Amino acid sequence: MHDKQDESVADLVEEFLTALATRKPSPHTLAAYRRDLRAVAALAAEALTPALSPEALPVAALSPRVMRAAFARFAAPRAAASVHRAWSTWNSFFSFLVAEGVVAGNPMPAVGRPRAPLPQPKPLRGEDTPEQLLAAVSREDGRQRDPWPERDVAVLALALCAGLRLSELLALRVASLAGRSGERRVEVAGKGGRPRVVPVEPELDGVLVAYLDSRARRFGSRSVRPESPLLVDRQGEPLRRGGLQYLVESCYRRAGVADRVPRGARLHALRHTFATRLAEDGASAAEIMRLLGHASLASSQTYIEVTAGQQRAAVRSNRTNRVLGGLVAARGDVG
Repeated sequence: MHDKQDESVADLVEEFLTALATRKPSPHTLAAYRRDLRAVAALAAEALTPALSPEALPVAALSPRVMRAAFARFAAPRAAASVHRAWSTWNSFFSFLVAEGVVAGNPMPAVGRPRAPLPQPKPLRGEDTPEQLLAAVSREDGRQRDPWPERDVAVLALALCAGLRLSELLALRVASLAGRSGERRVEVAGKGGRPRVVPVEPELDGVLVAYLDSRARRFGSRSVRPESPLLVDRQGEPLRRGGLQYLVESCYRRAGVADRVPRGARLHALRHTFATRLAEDGASAAEIMRLLGHASLASSQTYIEVTAGQQRAAVRSNRTNRVLGGLVAARGDVG
């Protein structure tokens, strides 16, 4: 430890964010970290003395008692997920300060941490929306400057029939498609360093073969070497994050289903559709967990719970139930 513990929290926050930037997080992530750190620091300053400016708050003053008081006020108007995110941000900040020798210990374990609610699945709305989407995209659209339906269908099919995340799609190589015909599989570099293998059914295999054939015709056979990225743009360059998101959104628009995509879901709506249909067809939470690469069974269980809710809604819509309700009401009137 050294005299840095007398530095203001505001200065140390900027040091922390500068160090964090070397890992190249998204601008949105950095902005969220800064916002959470500044908001709680202001409340901590008020907990010490209302006249204390957040810029003058010394890091040495951030005791467990002060942090508990600050988080109690921070949590009052906010959802549990927001408080959970802020707690994690401050825990990372203090871990950085401990590693740098600025403070002796991390007070955050003494601060109550709310349980973050599991995100709810956001599949495409509409029973036949996936089929309508694939059918529309498989047709060449004269409005496109350089239509490539084989590639577009391959992207959608990998998300809808293998449940791949955006980052997993971008990481695929041609060699990621392995195995003999009839035993094909896609080898996925999963989230958190968890690799997994997803079976490829003959229909998806046919789509991928057609895409690679069309790519070889466009750019030559050297473009489909085993080490080559599986997904490329119309110039034959590897697809990037923004390009893939734009591709999927344009497919929604071309198919006329953009209004059936849950807000904020984009490509993830395809993955969620894959998982929801697995649950509807009787897959267990353990099977969904393995196929989607979830870290815990709880995440996979949400799809089964959503399906159970859909089943109950379907039963509730049964006209016979409404007739029974009328009979019960009539008997009550007689009584």
